[in-house]
Amino acid sequence: MSAPTHTLRNDKSFATASLAGNGGTASDPDAANRKNLLLLIQLRWLAVAGQVLTILVTQYWFDIPLPLGEMAGVVVFLVGLNIFSLLALRGQRPISNAQLFVALIFDMAALTTQLYLSGGASNPFVSLYLLQITLGAALLTPWSTWSLVAAASACFVFLTFQFQPIAIPHHGGSDLLALHIRGMFICFVLAAGLIVIFMTRINRNLRERDAYLADLRQHSAEEDHIVRMGLLASGAAHELGTPLSTISVILSDWRQMRSVTRNRELAGDVAEMQAQIERCKSIVSGILMSSGQARGEGTIRTSIRHFLDDLVQEWRVSRQPLNLEYKNDFEPDEQIVSDTALKQVIFNVFDNALEASQDWVGVAAGRQGEKLVISVRDRGPGFDEGILAALGQPYMSSKGRPGGGLGLFLVVNVVRKLGGDFSARNIEQGACVTLSLPLAALTDGDDHEA
Repeated sequence: MSAPTHTLRNDKSFATASLAGNGGTASDPDAANRKNLLLLIQLRWLAVAGQVLTILVTQYWFDIPLPLGEMAGVVVFLVGLNIFSLLALRGQRPISNAQLFVALIFDMAALTTQLYLSGGASNPFVSLYLLQITLGAALLTPWSTWSLVAAASACFVFLTFQFQPIAIPHHGGSDLLALHIRGMFICFVLAAGLIVIFMTRINRNLRERDAYLADLRQHSAEEDHIVRMGLLASGAAHELGTPLSTISVILSDWRQMRSVTRNRELAGDVAEMQAQIERCKSIVSGILMSSGQARGEGTIRTSIRHFLDDLVQEWRVSRQPLNLEYKNDFEPDEQIVSDTALKQVIFNVFDNALEASQDWVGVAAGRQGEKLVISVRDRGPGFDEGILAALGQPYMSSKGRPGGGLGLFLVVNVVRKLGGDFSARNIEQGACVTLSLPLAALTDGDDHEA
């Protein structure tokens, strides 16, 4: 039976989008500019091939003499510009709007030189200026686009008065007009095809950039929500410290009273209350330690296997599930620094599974390459389709109580911060939640234990 699956991946994937431009992959603004520069490079290669073909056809097919040396020099300049642009793409420096603008200006200068050498504004390929302006309108900021329009207009006016005429062997007016119309048609087909191809790809790059920025805004809002929750939790922990200490003192006094010591049942209740108060104080101390306000005893070093074993044992004692099936197959072991936040994240996943399935919870830990994978299964009703679709969003829960869904919301964000993945799916009987955490985010980087 196929099971619907929902996976939330870490935000690093957005910043490592391929320059090939796979559809649907979000990319950062610099990656979008790199893709756009790559498109300009590809367009320039087509321009080089088209110019060489046009020069050869004009020179040897139509027997129209052209200044081949000067035109070849322009082609060599475009080839060198492309090589320089490819080196810029391989570098680590970000690609800016100014660099794209300069690249289009160089392309315009090369086109202007070729037109100057082949009849000026009367050349039917003069309308290729519109292709460069169209690309500029899609790639550049408004001021850069208007500067490009002004430069193209100035070049057109210049070519109207300054150019090298070409000697056309056909003396009939109808032959000259037919030749001009053929050139205009070729130019039209070339420009239309390039506009469709490259504008489609440019728009895809821009949509990917917008999707990446939207994800960043969403992540920023979620992190702001987490910060506010952390401040509230820290403040509540401070406020709870005093009343918990007061109650603990009162209970200690009660345990010394004769009326309590003589009544075994009452003495047991008081002892249980005292134990629960101590547990509450431990939880409050853990909250303060997680927020960095009470780190006095130093860093706790352990291994992943011991960390998981101790964590599961602590959860088993505190929650007392009817049937907990635990399997730890993480090999070879790795040294880590114990993290209270990660411990609380895993506790939240265990608690959710226990709430859905009181009679059985399954936990399995293993290693997949350089990742720690923890799977938690239950035999409950599973996730609703609406919950799966919005898993990890705050207050998305089927429990129907105030604050529901915050546990998984915190789980998703902590896992994402560690560079890991979080997935949930319905299985044949119940649900399965999987945490995948990179070992580099957990280990101290020095010690390894086989």
